[in-house]
Amino acid sequence: MMEINAHAKVNIFLKITGHREGYHTLLSRFMRVESLYDTIRFVPAECESFTIEGTPEVPRESNTIYRAWVALNEATGDLDLLDFFYHHKVVVEKRIPSQAGLGGGSSDAGAFLRLASEVCNLKITTDELARVGARIGADVPFFVHDYPSANVSGFGEVVEPFEETPLELEIITPPIACDTAAVYRIFRERFLSRVDPERFRGWEKLPSEELLERIHDPRALNDLYPAALLLCPDLENYAKESWYFSGSGSSFFRPKR
Repeated sequence: MMEINAHAKVNIFLKITGHREGYHTLLSRFMRVESLYDTIRFVPAECESFTIEGTPEVPRESNTIYRAWVALNEATGDLDLLDFFYHHKVVVEKRIPSQAGLGGGSSDAGAFLRLASEVCNLKITTDELARVGARIGADVPFFVHDYPSANVSGFGEVVEPFEETPLELEIITPPIACDTAAVYRIFRERFLSRVDPERFRGWEKLPSEELLERIHDPRALNDLYPAALLLCPDLENYAKESWYFSGSGSSFFRPKR
């Protein structure tokens, strides 16, 4: 059976560096969560069109895996890729919660791109595959590269591996769905004018464990947390000392003790 695990991520820190061309730029440390992942399988089946099972609540055209398939077809024009999915369906076993700041949809897209490229023997480099991923979402290039830890910058397209052992993490995900676009909109309206890169200069050089030991305020580590609190005030009920906020939420994490 052809399958791949699509791991969750947390943002050890996430700092907005600016806004241009209609999008925010950032500097962030992404860390792969080894213990939490979706599984994607290519299962033999005769299909009239590209078929995804396991995510019935997501319309096919909105599914990041479908969008990844479309983008990969457009980028390569490979007929073997097109034919393969007439004879195989995509089956997703979901474990990563949605709208939780853990990158579930982006990870699924990145893992799909990697597996499809391998199975269909596409003549495409990892960097080229990451550029395809960037058309789907800002986090997808990180998941295409599949580094355990990386500094991510620009619009998300600059992914540089950071040499460290991933931390063992505890994660709690409140039953609150944080809409990423809405969180960024609130940040732009309320907090963008306060951005000061001097406050986090050099963070990208520090090990994640050291950053979490030095800085205990999740608001200082994650610029999106105050915006998420304005959008979803009930998050405050789940905030605990020495827990940190991932992405645009709603998940909190800390190193295992």
